[in-house]
Amino acid sequence: MELYLKITYLNDFIFCPLSIYYHQLYGDLAERLYYNDAQLDGKAIHEAIDNQHYSTHKNILQGIDVYSDEYKLCGKIDIFDTEKGLLTERKKHIETIFDGYLFQLYAQCFCLREMGYTVNEIRFYSSDDNKIYKVELPENNSKMFEKFIKTNKDMQYFDVDSYIPTSDEKCKHCIYNDFCDRPLSPKSYNGGF
Repeated sequence: MELYLKITYLNDFIFCPLSIYYHQLYGDLAERLYYNDAQLDGKAIHEAIDNQHYSTHKNILQGIDVYSDEYKLCGKIDIFDTEKGLLTERKKHIETIFDGYLFQLYAQCFCLREMGYTVNEIRFYSSDDNKIYKVELPENNSKMFEKFIKTNKDMQYFDVDSYIPTSDEKCKHCIYNDFCDRPLSPKSYNGGF
């Protein structure tokens, strides 16, 4: 049986590969234990899509499952207009388009294409300020496409036992810091002693 990883893991993996492990360990049952307010707000923004209440137009696909055999990824898209070939990833608030955000959008694009859809445009939508951020298609940005390929490959073959964190700043802001067995930030060490 082939193993498919979630598209959302791309962003998590770039932040800290261990976050994928901890998310699987704690699952969705105890989100309040480790999700901060911004993450809970972000989940709330997707409810209309997840419940398919964003639009009633037949050409608008919302919250559908997608997969890619080529990249061994699966997940859900936010909104895809089949007539325009327009894929939109909604975020609560965007200040910076991080590589992880972009790679998630690339993955959704590749999944849709493998499933027979034509994707002509990809973009982000920031709901807090009602801004749209158009993004180049992966084939039009070879540098980021190669980074996507490398990141996905690294993620697919990641060895959790050999990973050593390298960014104190990331550890300080990690939602799993209190649960992590190898944080760089002293925040976790002070609580238990």
